[in-house]
Amino acid sequence: MMRLNKYIAHHSSYSRREADAAIQAGYVRVNGEIQDNPATQVDEKEAVVYVSGKQITPSDKYTVIVYNKPKGELVTKSDPKGRRTIYDTLEKKYKHFIPVGRLDYATEGVLLLTDASKIATALMTSNLERIYKVKIKGEVTPVMEEAMLNGLELSDATAGGHSHSTVTSMTFAPFLGYKIHKSEHNYSVLKIALSEGQNREIRRFFAHFGAEVADLKRVSFAEIELNNLPTGKARFLTRSEYSALFTFMKAENKKAKERGEK
Repeated sequence: MMRLNKYIAHHSSYSRREADAAIQAGYVRVNGEIQDNPATQVDEKEAVVYVSGKQITPSDKYTVIVYNKPKGELVTKSDPKGRRTIYDTLEKKYKHFIPVGRLDYATEGVLLLTDASKIATALMTSNLERIYKVKIKGEVTPVMEEAMLNGLELSDATAGGHSHSTVTSMTFAPFLGYKIHKSEHNYSVLKIALSEGQNREIRRFFAHFGAEVADLKRVSFAEIELNNLPTGKARFLTRSEYSALFTFMKAENKKAKERGEK
């Protein structure tokens, strides 16, 4: 929450004193109602504020949506081969939204998109937890578990990658966590938590041990989950999810200032 006079001064060319004068003169509406008290508290992310009939739009306002990506869609604007992309399914108003990283053609689940490039970059390069549900062919072996716990460095990580991928070697950080739900000779199911999102990282990891990934679904990104969102549908972040994102971005901006960045 923020004082109304501070909100106007922060997001427009009005000074604090000019904002006070406009408010006290009855020229300010918040969510359709005239407010004449400069100390009125407004929700910076939700309030619709007009001064003399002109809307005050926060320059740092952004939108983030969660898309439950189905299998068989590419995370790209268009495909030369004519394959389906996420933008074929998403509403037209999201055509300019930037995906936060990529899920490959055969992977489904949580995909975040935003209209702010700084948000996309910050989330993409973060070490926020990503949780996946994985089904592999074969059983979970002790050497797999050891690599999940301690990390793995491969000079040849081409197995599990695309045939045209330029990525050859790869370093896998220790998993943040894992839980085996089923481990049998035919197939195994487990949940894994990672702090990064490298190119086909999970498929490459298990391929190194001769285990093909049969199904892969991202079930959460940081605190953001599907929340019963149907496959192929999108939703806005909840208030609590936006709050968590706001806290994260505040910390990122602080780090950038300490590094001397803009």
